[in-house]
Amino acid sequence: MKTVRLLPLLAIVFLISSCSTVRVASDYDQDVNFTEYKTYAFYKPGIDQADISDLDKKRILRAIETEMDAKGFTKSQNPEILVSIFTKANERVDVYQNNWGWGGMWGPWGGAWGGPWGGMWGWGGAFGNTVSRTTQGTLYIDLIDASKKQLVWQGQGTAPLVSNNIDKRNERIREIVREIMTVYPPNVASN
Repeated sequence: MKTVRLLPLLAIVFLISSCSTVRVASDYDQDVNFTEYKTYAFYKPGIDQADISDLDKKRILRAIETEMDAKGFTKSQNPEILVSIFTKANERVDVYQNNWGWGGMWGPWGGAWGGPWGGMWGWGGAFGNTVSRTTQGTLYIDLIDASKKQLVWQGQGTAPLVSNNIDKRNERIREIVREIMTVYPPNVASN
């Protein structure tokens, strides 16, 4: 009986958590000692090429500044790390099959019971499919060694985008950047 009550609660928790999560991945140069980097600047040529609005670029850059400051970095005119971004968006389509319903036969006359009248009496119903469309955005944050001009770390965050409400959009961008930056610096035992 407890399992039956628990299932709807688990379904609600799953839906809420799946709507708010950011899928994060990262890659990095294993030969780099990330503790040596203390200063950063934004890499304007890379940022200018990002295919998003200037307003969203500003939101992303402010969020990155907040995270870099929290990690002890200092913004500099002579940086050790250059920060660049790029984005991708795609539409995610989920089709849910709602092929459930009800049905049945009754009475002594139904064909299933072979009654003398040979007919079928019954009722039934079914529902069609539901299609859900969401725009999934992926933000890439690249950290480039300024002296070598080489990519040393890349973080990636993928999440559904929020576009209707500016406050929600700001918070979503901060959340995505925050989640990406949780995996920087990489936890490398050999460094």
